[in-house]
This record gives sequence, C-alpha cells and structure tokens, in this order.
Amino acid sequence: MRTIGAAGLAVVCAMLAATAARADTVPAFKGNDTGGIISYNLVGQTDIRAMAIDHCARYGKVVKLLGVQANYGGYISFSCRWVPYGANERPLRAAY
Repeated sequence: MRTIGAAGLAVVCAMLAATAARADTVPAFKGNDTGGIISYNLVGQTDIRAMAIDHCARYGKVVKLLGVQANYGGYISFSCRWVPYGANERPLRAAY
C-alpha cells in the first residue's frame, strides 16, 4: 500500500512540475466599468486613447487618463467617469 501511495505521489509531482505556472502572463489591456490599464508596449502600435475611449463608452462613461509608467513593463492607467452634468449626448465610440 505504501509503494502505491509513493508511486501516485511521484506521478502527481511529475505532472505538476511539467505544467507551466502561468503566473507571468498579463493581458495587454484590462479593465472594467471603473477604469483599467493598457500596456505601455502598445504605445507605438495602436491608438491607446481610442482604446480607452471605446472601453468607457461601452459603459456610457467618458475616459480620464490618469498616469503613465513610461518604461518596459509599465502601464497607462485610466478611469471611466460618468458623463459630466449638462452634456446632452452620450459618449461616442471611437473607430480605430
């Protein structure tokens, strides 16, 4: 019985060692209804402001860019805010 348990434990340990941890994978764009982050690596490739505007417009809000970490692995953060009082129209979605 002990050898079967030891063999089973060895198989489980081998399976866990063979799989990737996937702890370092982060999406380039992540957000919800309150805001989000965009990877700084996308600055030269796409229009990040249009991405943020489009994301916030899905929730009927406008975007406010908050901060930039201008280095490798950095992020651009933004928040989604309600349409200011006195505005007659809902936010438009950006076409990019």
